[in-house]
Amino acid sequence: MNVAIAPNRNTDKILRALCACVLLIILTAGLWPFHAPRNQVTWSNQGKGLLFGKHGSVLSASSFESSAAKTNNSCSLDIWLKPSQVDAGGGMILGFYWPDSNLVPFSLRQYRAGLVLGSESQKSLPNGTEIYVRDILSSARPVLVTITSSESGTAIYADGALRKRVSNFVLSSRDLTGQLLIGSAPSTSYNWSGELKGLALYDHQLSPAEVSNQLAVWTGAASVRASNSQGVIARYVFDEGKGGVVHNQANSATDLLIPERFFVLHPQFLERPWDEYHPGWRYWKNVGINIVGFIPLGFFFRPYFGRILNSKRSSWLVIAFGFAVSLTIEVGQSFLPTRDSGMTDLITNTFGTALGVMLYLWVKRRNWLVRTRIAPTLPLEEDVYSNR
Repeated sequence: MNVAIAPNRNTDKILRALCACVLLIILTAGLWPFHAPRNQVTWSNQGKGLLFGKHGSVLSASSFESSAAKTNNSCSLDIWLKPSQVDAGGGMILGFYWPDSNLVPFSLRQYRAGLVLGSESQKSLPNGTEIYVRDILSSARPVLVTITSSESGTAIYADGALRKRVSNFVLSSRDLTGQLLIGSAPSTSYNWSGELKGLALYDHQLSPAEVSNQLAVWTGAASVRASNSQGVIARYVFDEGKGGVVHNQANSATDLLIPERFFVLHPQFLERPWDEYHPGWRYWKNVGINIVGFIPLGFFFRPYFGRILNSKRSSWLVIAFGFAVSLTIEVGQSFLPTRDSGMTDLITNTFGTALGVMLYLWVKRRNWLVRTRIAPTLPLEEDVYSNR
């Protein structure tokens, strides 16, 4: 005959307090800072340039439009930049965004000391939609990266020297259209930090002679302003030094705006796991944090649910509760520009809750929690409240 054992009131109070603390900490960590922070974009105090902090973004005042007279697949881009770090992580340096089709026709990202060129308008290519250039950002000083493309392929230069040529990756002037966003991805807070000193877009392929001359052009502001503007879509020299506008020397309609608050242009809601994936330590670190962060929820709510529900399904109910808490956080994160709303977090948080439940049951079977009175001496809470 099994004797029912009454729960200890002090133990219940302690357990409720622990559960409340765990839930509060998880919600705070998942939704902090509860608002859009200030845009961390400032003017350089050492000459021309913009400095991008952890959460910084700039966007064009209007969308870039393709020229109806431009029919051949050719374009070029100059970007003079220096990342904050090259040993880890990265981020989206710039990207164009088509809101009607939710596509990014061209993006430029940093991955460690290399650059990733992406184009979602080239999904029919057999070798994918991205190319990677290693160690192009390994210098301690600003690097002028020039990207030229035509029907014969795309070439990437660093300070006038050819670094890579890819024949099956072709960009056109149409890929450099749409809303231009710098410092963050259009749909997520995949931020880049560093210094941007110059940016120019061209509707034609620069010749090798023009490419080799670009560094000399960019290092002299007068030369930039006086240089031939034929075929120039945009040229930003970042020499304003103050204010919230970066002027386009070629067309004022596409000046760059620096908002007071950090933003994401088109935030995602429950982004798919395969779309969330970014290679690198930052991604896997976040996966680990999301798993470990929900282990305490499963560990402490399992005995609490076992006490109040008197059900053999307590473990499954706790896991379902962990999923519900994670879903609440993901819904809230869709309104916060510093956070990303994605299905990956739902999976990892629920998995972390399940690990916490299993950890509690494993520890309990060894009676390690008896002295703390968090768990009763019997193997399972259901036995404590069972009838004779």
